Amino acid sequence: MTIDPDKVRAFSLRHLHGKTPELSFGDRMADKIAAIVGSWRFIIIQSVLLFGWIVVNVFAWIKAWDPYPFILLNLALSFQAAFTAPILMMSQNRQSDIDRGKAKLDYDVNLKAELDIEALHQKIDLMREDDINRLIKLVESLQTQRNARVAQETTKPD
Repeated sequence: MTIDPDKVRAFSLRHLHGKTPELSFGDRMADKIAAIVGSWRFIIIQSVLLFGWIVVNVFAWIKAWDPYPFILLNLALSFQAAFTAPILMMSQNRQSDIDRGKAKLDYDVNLKAELDIEALHQKIDLMREDDINRLIKLVESLQTQRNARVAQETTKPD
């Protein structure tokens, strides 16, 4: 396969770098919420609050505001899940787009490297071909000189 050097030069890394799009307020909030909700700190704090809620309502001294089946707690957790799941999905979709862009950039960089390596192979092949041609000419000239000496020695009178 022959590589056109002009194509290699035209395919430079500056074409691979694109501007990163500005994040909207919603994107920034989705990323922040995903970072908070996806942490051990959040899980531990939420678990402590849930345990506290249950303990206070089971052993309430005056009046429990959410008795045993904990319907209010269930409602609060349902609201949290209803809002958190789509926010996490938005953040994951954005991260997926970022990963896809990075994969494309990696592919483009690898393609450029492959084209550069092919061009280097061609240059090395040309250099070897030139060296071989030079060596052939040297061998031919040495053979000519040797033949001339042999012919001269055979025609020399003793």
